[in-house]
Amino acid sequence: MLIRIAAFAALLFISTSLQAAEPVPLSDFARHMQFKDVQISPDGAYLAATSIIDGKTVLSFIDLANSTGLTVRPRDDDEVYRFWWVSDKRVVYSVAQNASMLESPELTGELFAANRDGSGTDTLFGYRASDSRSGSTGTHIQKKEKEYARAWMLDDLRDDENEALIKVERMNRTHVRVAGGERLHPEVRRINVKTGINRSIAVSPLTNGYFVTDNNGAVRFASGQDDQQRTKVYYRKDNDADWELVVDELDNKNISVPIRFNRAGDGAYFTCAGSKNRGGVCLWDVATRTFKTLWSGSGSDLTGFESTFDRQDLFAIRSMPSRTAVTLLDKNAGEARLLAELMGQFPGSDVSFVNASKDGKKVVVLVDSDRDPGSFYLYDADTKKVGFLLARAPWIKPETLAGMEPFAIKARDGLSLHGFLTRPAGQEAAKKLPMVVFVHGGPFEVQDKWAYDREVQMLASRGYAVLQVNFRGSGGYGGAFVDAGWGEWGAKMQDDVTDATRWAIEQGAADPKRICIFGGSYGGYAALQGAVREPDLYQCAIGYVGVYDLALMKSRGDIPQSFSGENYLDRALGKDDKVIAQRSPINQLDRLKAKVMLIVGGQDKRVPPVQGENLHNAMLKRGIEHEWLYQRTEGHGFYDEANATDMFEKIIAFLGRNIGGKGKIDAAPVAESTSH
Repeated sequence: MLIRIAAFAALLFISTSLQAAEPVPLSDFARHMQFKDVQISPDGAYLAATSIIDGKTVLSFIDLANSTGLTVRPRDDDEVYRFWWVSDKRVVYSVAQNASMLESPELTGELFAANRDGSGTDTLFGYRASDSRSGSTGTHIQKKEKEYARAWMLDDLRDDENEALIKVERMNRTHVRVAGGERLHPEVRRINVKTGINRSIAVSPLTNGYFVTDNNGAVRFASGQDDQQRTKVYYRKDNDADWELVVDELDNKNISVPIRFNRAGDGAYFTCAGSKNRGGVCLWDVATRTFKTLWSGSGSDLTGFESTFDRQDLFAIRSMPSRTAVTLLDKNAGEARLLAELMGQFPGSDVSFVNASKDGKKVVVLVDSDRDPGSFYLYDADTKKVGFLLARAPWIKPETLAGMEPFAIKARDGLSLHGFLTRPAGQEAAKKLPMVVFVHGGPFEVQDKWAYDREVQMLASRGYAVLQVNFRGSGGYGGAFVDAGWGEWGAKMQDDVTDATRWAIEQGAADPKRICIFGGSYGGYAALQGAVREPDLYQCAIGYVGVYDLALMKSRGDIPQSFSGENYLDRALGKDDKVIAQRSPINQLDRLKAKVMLIVGGQDKRVPPVQGENLHNAMLKRGIEHEWLYQRTEGHGFYDEANATDMFEKIIAFLGRNIGGKGKIDAAPVAESTSH
């Protein structure tokens, strides 16, 4: 059904008043983004977008010529996750299901397709892809059949409207362990985007990792980690050649992985250590097999890159020692000049290119910031104008939110650390504020960034300063920085958080008698470990789907269910049972002084609820008062908006009782809250 774009948008937007409420409703922070991604078709005539209608993520098309649109809804309870234009008229998309095991719906691994007029909808690949249709290729009769495997788009083959390349991970049907892990070796298949018929053209020599194709669609690199968590890169000169090992972390201790080929095809961009060992970008010469450093990060590694509109080369890289920095690799590229112009039009924001029409005349642009979840714009090269398209979360008013202040400090052993301090809006110079130390999860190769964060803004809106630090092991600061975190759970990684907390006190930003530590997953572990390791530093601790018994982590959850997962845990936690026990908060409750709140999802498969339940019971046995929030239907993070809102309300009330702020200080403590 075709409807006018104004009416179409009305279905997608929930109207908000021009004047933001004070304070921002907690439910606004709990809401999912209205629009996740927007891309333009190769011919520049249509937009495709993932949007939420009736609580479900769907695929929407908008005709730019007459401002009309339609929606394609996935089957059953599926939600559209990602999508790719594979021709002027057709889109391939993946779907996710809300299995309540992780914080957001989980990918099914299937691929679907639809035409922009709503016709031609089909399941191309996966366990629900089967039909009786057959076609012929040479003398072989082929048909699409269901398959227990996961697939991702690898290369949409820009000049081929009928086929694309997908990465496929075949699954052991019984999901029991096989040599090298529960998955078989990944492969690349060439798939017909109309029929779903596919054939294998490459198999990785590793049991995990990813592939890189050249500008002609040949699969040239396979990289990933071996069973000992060591990075390796394999190369071949064409689709018919054998794989050869060209980078081995065991040989040179340098974690270098391929990004993409250059326009000429005689070199490939790699991430590399850079001249300062903090991360960089190198060009690998195909003929000589040598690296040339193009860029070195003084404070951080690259966090992304910008491709030319024809997708044949890179023209810029992105890094984030603090705010996003853009470094041009080709200052003469037209894309570089346009990016500079747009950055001038949106001062104080990050500007990036999402995608462009095939002729490069129409470009989808994303503008976001620490206060702004982001808005999409369309640049028209013919008119040289940029026009607003859609806001990701139109109910969020950036002017009412708080800014993130980057900081850099030295850890107690001299290691450079970076992070962010967010003060409440209008209190940028305030001193001795109640402060929440917000620790990110992961923990390895994950980082806090200068970007909109709903928990940070939620806390700042209620009068709290929020401290985030990228402790050793975090991503974005080079391989050596990641390596410094291995085996340091609860030790040097925790010291980094402590050192940042003490820095905020020394700066006068935080009131030393009103500090709470809070985090999810690894951050939940760090919150409780911080409370027992530094009993006089934190007045309260909030553990959200956290790990509290490291020995139990080695046997329960989805990580130890594979050989690679076991090896990861050995490298992350170490193998000394005595040390592991000493670094587990559940074994250190005699040192606990802080008030505690525990938040648990009953369907959590990453950190099973038994982690929180055991700590809950241990505290009850010792008579330690604490608050308990258990949601039976949630997983590794609360996804349901109502549940997330309820959690935010309880967190704010807990903080108010313990460190002040705008929480409900006079509210009675909630000893136990359980959803069945």
